[in-house]
Amino acid sequence: MIFSEYTAKKIEEVLSLLKTSKTGLSEEEARERLKIYGFNETKEKDTSLLDIFLRQLKSPFFYLLLIAAIITLFIGEKFDGFVILVFIFVNTILGFFQEARAQKSVSLLKKYIPLKARVLRNGKEITIDKKFLVLGDMVLLELGNVVPADLRMIKVENFLVDESVLSGESFPVSKTSENISKEAKEIFEAKNIVFAGTSVISGTAEGVVIGTGKETIFGEITKLVSKTKRRSVYEKDLFKFSRLILKIVIIAIIFIFLANLILKGTEDSAVFLIFCIALIVSIIPEALPVIITFALSEGALKLAREKVIVKRLSAVEDLGDIEILCCDKTGTLTKNKLQLKNVFSQDEEKCLLYGLLASNYIKKEIESSLNPFDIALFEKASPEIRQSLKDFRIISEIPFDSNRLRNSALLKDKNGNLILIIKGAPEVILKLSSKLYDGFQNTEIEKEEREGKRILAVAFKEFNKRTFSEEDEKDFNFLGYFSFEDPLKETAKKTILMAKKLGLQIKIITGDSKEVAGRVGKEMGLIEDSERIILGEELNCLPESDFDKTCQELSIFARVSPETKLKIIKSLQKKFEVGFLGEGINDMPALKIANVGIVVQEAVDVAREEADVILVENNLRVIVNGIKNGRNIFSNINKYIKCALASNFGNFYSIAIISLFITFLPMLPIQILLGNLLSDFPLIAIATDQVDIEELKKPKKYQLSRTIWLVIFLALVSTIFDFIFFAIFRNSQPATLQTLWFIESILTEISLIFLIRTRRFFLKAKRPSFVLMLFTFLDAILIISLPFTNFGKEFFHFVSPPLYSLLIVILLVFNYFIISEAVKLSYFHYWKDKNHN
Repeated sequence: MIFSEYTAKKIEEVLSLLKTSKTGLSEEEARERLKIYGFNETKEKDTSLLDIFLRQLKSPFFYLLLIAAIITLFIGEKFDGFVILVFIFVNTILGFFQEARAQKSVSLLKKYIPLKARVLRNGKEITIDKKFLVLGDMVLLELGNVVPADLRMIKVENFLVDESVLSGESFPVSKTSENISKEAKEIFEAKNIVFAGTSVISGTAEGVVIGTGKETIFGEITKLVSKTKRRSVYEKDLFKFSRLILKIVIIAIIFIFLANLILKGTEDSAVFLIFCIALIVSIIPEALPVIITFALSEGALKLAREKVIVKRLSAVEDLGDIEILCCDKTGTLTKNKLQLKNVFSQDEEKCLLYGLLASNYIKKEIESSLNPFDIALFEKASPEIRQSLKDFRIISEIPFDSNRLRNSALLKDKNGNLILIIKGAPEVILKLSSKLYDGFQNTEIEKEEREGKRILAVAFKEFNKRTFSEEDEKDFNFLGYFSFEDPLKETAKKTILMAKKLGLQIKIITGDSKEVAGRVGKEMGLIEDSERIILGEELNCLPESDFDKTCQELSIFARVSPETKLKIIKSLQKKFEVGFLGEGINDMPALKIANVGIVVQEAVDVAREEADVILVENNLRVIVNGIKNGRNIFSNINKYIKCALASNFGNFYSIAIISLFITFLPMLPIQILLGNLLSDFPLIAIATDQVDIEELKKPKKYQLSRTIWLVIFLALVSTIFDFIFFAIFRNSQPATLQTLWFIESILTEISLIFLIRTRRFFLKAKRPSFVLMLFTFLDAILIISLPFTNFGKEFFHFVSPPLYSLLIVILLVFNYFIISEAVKLSYFHYWKDKNHN
């Protein structure tokens, strides 16, 4: 870290190292340094729209469909080829727009750096565009400013900074100009450094620029984001799936074609080649991208109705695959708003009043405060206390200082009496107090601090002078103290418990302190022992194997930097699918690398842009609903894969093998292609289907290995019934056999939908969706009636089959369904423990 070397050096050493002074740089020197260091910007190289478009063409599934389209057009089936090209176009354009939108996130980072900055040049205060800041510039800060670069503090006065957007620390951080004893390696330790993108909530300060642009902590995070590449579970497994199909198809077709040449010679090899090409097209599940897109779109629309925005469609399915949900505590599990938890005093009303008297609320020109401690006190105060503030007038004050750890205020009441009040760290206030209230116990303060609460103490004494100094700060009456906390959101605990029931591990990764993170973990029921927490610095010292083991075993990680947060996510991803729930700039790298990035409503713009899922309504319950929807979608997509593979491969091998032993083609290429389209028609509606509850109990992975044996057994049943069909109708006319086989093969495939959609006996499963039932019914009517129409006879070379033959086919389909159902039930009964637990 560049800032580290400046933390332990004295101010004079820092200025000497940077070759500058307290009066700032000269204009000439600033221009020279600008040439050397460049602009104070975090701009990354933009990715062109052409680059994004070309990335969509790298999937083997894209090539598979493109080859299928070309082959289909080659054999003269223009309509079928056009349909496949439409599938390619829709999915390519969809992926293009998703990725182009995601590229906006890096450009949004610059919104968190102010456009203007006040600096000293040649001892004169001027305002410049922040991009012209250079190393050695002296920057002036005040209440409300956003820090424009990384600065080493030179002078501070009552200076508090909100670093939550960068570090995740929910409490304001006091800064000092003094050097610290040893170099700070983490931003949490750098008490004399302020970082670009953080905001000033109290006081004034002067600081010298030690880092600009990409050399700031902010810039480091930007580089992490730009280098981080994510590939969804859906994309990775679809890649493997399409590659497997391609290998199987090529090997099988080559074998069948060579066998035909050996058995029949080369006389009809051209006709058989076209037949083989049609078989290739028939086995490719070209409707898969459309079914996936439709299923994910339905899920996204459902989430949208629950006020959840899904920006990357595949994230809907990926939600269902999440095995570990990592949360950044601040703003996601907690409210990121200090709350006064307890007042410890014999006179709580007086304690609250005096606490507010030593704040900005007493100043007439200020009607509110940006100090979160004062805001929390004011919100807790009764109307009578707020009214009493008007009875006092501030005479003089000494602002809060990180060295003094207190602020002091001399006030005059309506009767003209003077009172001196001090408020600050309890150990300091107690040291300056000579009288304690009855019943005070110091152990109570220690207990509150162990529970992760922040403590402020108040003391007072009557005074008889109109001015005071630090020498007068003694012999106070200790009035009491306050404990503050960042409370959990109302829905957080219940939601996380629900997530656990779905098989999710919950882990907190926060920039907050160990004590604060421990309090939240205990309240949520994640841990019982505060020792089950590790600091980011401790974690980074572990060797890789221990690092991975610790990440898996522990549930809470405190004082974690953005880099370490990224390392934790990557470590967990070695074995698990990981979702990350965050809100700040410091969460961006983790949001990008996680399988699913989720942010809440209050998240900063750049985090919302980077995330896959945005919770518009602050109810974390919708995450669990999203996970449930994701698993529902996974299950329905998997139904199509199992059904398509079992039927396509079963029919593929039976047709191919039988074609070697008869003098005509068992089904014409155009009939094969038509059957391919008609069998996919009802399967498109599978996305709307209901899912049995046991499919939703724990994360499922989109892997063929989980169902490959079931697919093989069902394909074998299909092949056996094709052989039975051939044995029955082998003496029929070629056109009749082709027509009947067309009807039989498509009816068996659509009947397979209703048994493969559930592990249970098909009548005990949830009722199929109305759309699926309707599409299946219409498809069956079309398949049976088409051979009796002139259109079917003219374009597809069907003949009207005898009614008794049609009845035999229907009987075969019925028996096929019964046998396949028995095979499925047997499989899940005997193979369940091995493949599905």
